[in-house]
Amino acid sequence: MAILKFRIYLEEDEGIYRDVVLKHTQTFADLHTGILKSYEFDNKHQSTFFRSNDFWQRGREISFAVYDKSYVAPPLLMAETTIGSEIRDTNQKFIYVYDFAKNWTFLIELININKEENPQINYPSVTRVEGIGPQQYGTKSILGNKFTDIEEKYDLKEASDGFGEEGEENIETEEGGSDEEF
Repeated sequence: MAILKFRIYLEEDEGIYRDVVLKHTQTFADLHTGILKSYEFDNKHQSTFFRSNDFWQRGREISFAVYDKSYVAPPLLMAETTIGSEIRDTNQKFIYVYDFAKNWTFLIELININKEENPQINYPSVTRVEGIGPQQYGTKSILGNKFTDIEEKYDLKEASDGFGEEGEENIETEEGGSDEEF
């Protein structure tokens, strides 16, 4: 049985990616679940895959469901379409779009095919995490909840642009006069 390793890049930043492995007999619904888990997203929104070429052009659509939109050709369904059936070459690419309102777009590239299945792994499985992924609903801070403590300690909310008002009463200019004369 072939084990496929895909690298899933966040479209906006190629430095943020996840490697996900799965069996070639698994479906796109399994890949969909693996991607969402790897980026810590929930499973509450619409999603679709597109078969792609080396220039990241969108081809045949593989959708979670048939949505109320126009299609060039009827979409394949994720739950019925195996990954192996859509692999056309050894560097196969897909585009994955999640949450059509936020339009999270991921670029997926087949990077390895292995003939040996590891019985200790439950497929799909995340094998590599690189970079801090985006937070699905809002921004993710490196400091996390600790930023609130820093904000309160240094009172960062008061001087929102980073400058205070201290010393602005009568600033001397280079010619010896004050800025109030100008």
